Amino acid sequence: MLPALLIFIATLILVVWQPRGLGIGWSALGGAALALAMGVIQLSDIPVVWHIVWDATFTFVGLIIISLILDEAGFFHWAALHVARWGGGRGRLLFPLIVLLGAVIAALFANDGAALILTPIVLAMLLALGFSPQAALAFVMATGFVADTTSLPLVISNLVNIVSAGYFQIPFDRYASVMVPVDIVSLAATLLVLVAYFRRDIPLRYDVAKLDAPASAIRDPLLFRWAFPVMVVLLTAYFVTAAYDVPVSFVTGIAALFMLALAGRWWRGGRGAHIDVRGVIKHAPWQIVLFSLGMYLVVYGLRNAGLTTYLAQVLEALGQHGVFAAALGTGFISAGLSAVMNNMPTVLIGALGIHHALGLSAPVREAMIYANVIGCDLGPKFTPIGSLATLLWLHVLARKGTTITWGYYFRVGLLLTTPVLLITLAALGLRLSLG
Repeated sequence: MLPALLIFIATLILVVWQPRGLGIGWSALGGAALALAMGVIQLSDIPVVWHIVWDATFTFVGLIIISLILDEAGFFHWAALHVARWGGGRGRLLFPLIVLLGAVIAALFANDGAALILTPIVLAMLLALGFSPQAALAFVMATGFVADTTSLPLVISNLVNIVSAGYFQIPFDRYASVMVPVDIVSLAATLLVLVAYFRRDIPLRYDVAKLDAPASAIRDPLLFRWAFPVMVVLLTAYFVTAAYDVPVSFVTGIAALFMLALAGRWWRGGRGAHIDVRGVIKHAPWQIVLFSLGMYLVVYGLRNAGLTTYLAQVLEALGQHGVFAAALGTGFISAGLSAVMNNMPTVLIGALGIHHALGLSAPVREAMIYANVIGCDLGPKFTPIGSLATLLWLHVLARKGTTITWGYYFRVGLLLTTPVLLITLAALGLRLSLG
């Protein structure tokens, strides 16, 4: 167990630290190579792990490409300006509207898109409105928080969801039928805790006249006109193809290629294009492909060393107490592990533990599967290292002149995440108890 654990810790440190700009993919592959050299994993484990991660990884890359294209076209800026106008100059209405916008973007474009794309837009808009740094911080924290707490409803809403749904072969429609109502409860709980915590920092009024016209944000009218139809068709395709076991990455990839073709005006040889398509492709998260394979190989080494056997024994004990105990216990275990060892390795450790837990009834096993997802989606909000998206989010904010210290993040994360996690897991238990 010790060699596998040391390799995992060393790999995770490199992934979080990223010395000299070392890509997360290279760090993870280095850890996997070391694990292979030391006999922690075998060559035969590589195709097993690739089978687990490939669909999830390429789905995520496709979604981020779509998000980047829409961002370049001005779609998200346009949406934020509309929401600000709907606030009607009332700060305490604008705050929940921004949270709702973040929830919608997280559901459709994954949590990374919501946090990393929307946050800078909201921050720039608030500064233009003359909000104080403390007020802007309240909105920024809310945007980052809701990106994860409401990334539950669809398989595509979080890379964690995609990995877990793929591992347990959960159809897109079944996943949505369970998690959409749970996500609504999570959103309500998120709104309550955010408003309660930041209410004194939210300004009562703001000047709507200082806002730019939403239309001014649109940089590519053709892409903008296609944005809504493409998203409707894409969501419909996810549900329709679920019955035929079509990989989610295949559906997402077609949509991403279509958006790239529109952005690059490929049928015109690039004439009239407003977006640097090569730049979009270059900045897509290709490192996540290497990271997923490498990190999960390192995690598989922990599995080979017996860690998931110990976890399976804990889950077996929890399973003897019914659906609610299984949901709450599994969710908090996954959340705690995500907070200290990152949610990406945690979701696979949890899935392997559930898979190897014996004597679980079907309802209890299902509760554990979804609770593991919830814990891995929400647990990262406890600490800055809980997810790669949070680390990158903090870095982006620092570049924009808004520094959030780790001490402040720990304090706020603990206070806000705990009640939302508890309420969300309870909602899962209730949803599954109803059938």
